[in-house]
Amino acid sequence: MINVLSRHTRRAISGVLVFLALVCAPAVSAERVHLLIPGGAGGGWDTTARGIGEALSRSGLVDVASYENMSGGDGSKAIAYLIETASRQHNTLMISSSPIILKALKEIFPQSYKDLTPVATAIADYGAFVVRADSKFNSWEQVIQAYKRDPRNVKVAGGSVRGSMDHLVAALAFKKSGVDVRQLRYIPYNAGAKAMVGLLSGETQMLSTGLSEARALAEQGEVRILIMTARERVDYAPQIPTLREQGIDVVFTNWRGFFAAPGFPEERLRFYHGLLEKMYKTKEWEDIRLSRGWTNLYMAGQDFIDFLADQERELGQIMVELGMKK
Repeated sequence: MINVLSRHTRRAISGVLVFLALVCAPAVSAERVHLLIPGGAGGGWDTTARGIGEALSRSGLVDVASYENMSGGDGSKAIAYLIETASRQHNTLMISSSPIILKALKEIFPQSYKDLTPVATAIADYGAFVVRADSKFNSWEQVIQAYKRDPRNVKVAGGSVRGSMDHLVAALAFKKSGVDVRQLRYIPYNAGAKAMVGLLSGETQMLSTGLSEARALAEQGEVRILIMTARERVDYAPQIPTLREQGIDVVFTNWRGFFAAPGFPEERLRFYHGLLEKMYKTKEWEDIRLSRGWTNLYMAGQDFIDFLADQERELGQIMVELGMKK
């Protein structure tokens, strides 16, 4: 009788423990993910967040993917909101990209990525340098030789202000090519379309932009992509060489990835790491990625944090050389 009662007792205790574990454990479910977008509809952050949300929901990895566009302050409004409401944001991931580092360095943001919880990168775009189809430049070496002869003859267009990503990536490429980057003539235009007009009209000799945008321009037949900043050639544009192939030690990735609120629970963080990693293996994601010309880039946890620190240091150094930061 004692043995029978002992077995019943053990079963009862076991059942109570399982129940308590389920009740007390943090809710780590795939039912819903809320994607916070620090800009308006149709921008790079918006299309990336919605593409990832679509892949997650279509593949069944989550039941519902919801979206919230929160424009303002060049993205700082969404960052501040995530920090201020951290205690109730355990299902929220905020999309961001390299400008979160750049804007903090320029003190446009009162916060930085260090005030959030880095989760993981998702995709990568790379810097690309574009010339007219009839340009005399057929290689990066020819650009550098022309610059050495007279920097005034190599004007570089970009779709944003001095100190923008277009400007700093170009400056980084010229610096690592062994020339005085302080003489670089960067011509800022208000948006990429106007920078393209500047290139085609002959106002500038080269355009600094993102590889995905450069591919769209090149498909029109009026320009050529001279070179780009990936570590190695990418599968969707294998004909485009990299700066590293030319012996120039430049790899620059304009990543897009996710951040969570400060103090984000470790269990939730591990859950989202696994969720995003699983997404890469789905047909739904591969279809979306290929249709939009995205490159997979998955770094999570400490790898992501180290990557952010390296990029912050590199951008800070080039800003100092350009006299934009002490």
